[in-house]
Amino acid sequence: HPSTTAGREDMNAEELLSEDLRLTGGSDSPQILIYHSHSQETYADWRPNQPEATVVGVGEYLTELLREKGYNVIHDTSVYDLRNGTLDRSKAYTYALEGITAILQENPSIEVVLDLHRDGVDENNRLVEEVNGKPTAQIMFFNGTSMSPDGPIEYLPNPNLKENLAFSFQMQLLAAGKYPGLTRKIYLKGLRYNEHVRARSALIEVGAQTNTYAEAKAAMMPLSDLLDQVLTGE
Repeated sequence: HPSTTAGREDMNAEELLSEDLRLTGGSDSPQILIYHSHSQETYADWRPNQPEATVVGVGEYLTELLREKGYNVIHDTSVYDLRNGTLDRSKAYTYALEGITAILQENPSIEVVLDLHRDGVDENNRLVEEVNGKPTAQIMFFNGTSMSPDGPIEYLPNPNLKENLAFSFQMQLLAAGKYPGLTRKIYLKGLRYNEHVRARSALIEVGAQTNTYAEAKAAMMPLSDLLDQVLTGE
């Protein structure tokens, strides 16, 4: 994105791949936090009689899949982008940071923080590929770099930037081999997007408003596999 810059030293594939992102703690305490800065994002078939067709519903399904793999997961379904009944995304990341900071203080064992979103695209664009025989919404790893084109944004430090980039890159590379077409390009933008809270933090866009809820849910199976591989190192 024009709001940021990325030098070759930040994009060193060998260094990103050598980063050890395996979990250090066991599942007797919370390990993974899933939340949604933009909880009101819905899919194409959302209706009052299908209220689960939102990014929060997708997060709940990912939570179930990761728990089945043995992980201890907290799913924060708090609403951070709605204030007094009005959609307000201008401060959603600030509100979300307050919320997840409280959760992390109560659960210091958490090592992975995932902010699940749904992208917005042109109405004629559908981000769907066939993965494992199912129509599947494409996902996109989104990294805030804390960098403007002129250099670091001093008031938004991110001591975990290298690890954040490695986390996205390792999953992106695994996906290219195991699930061709699942992922879009990694998107880099200038601000921080609360990815500084943990080394293993990721903002993940799951499809867009033109995808169905079933397509978005279908993406969670391969995503849970990618997370599992990176977090176990297997």
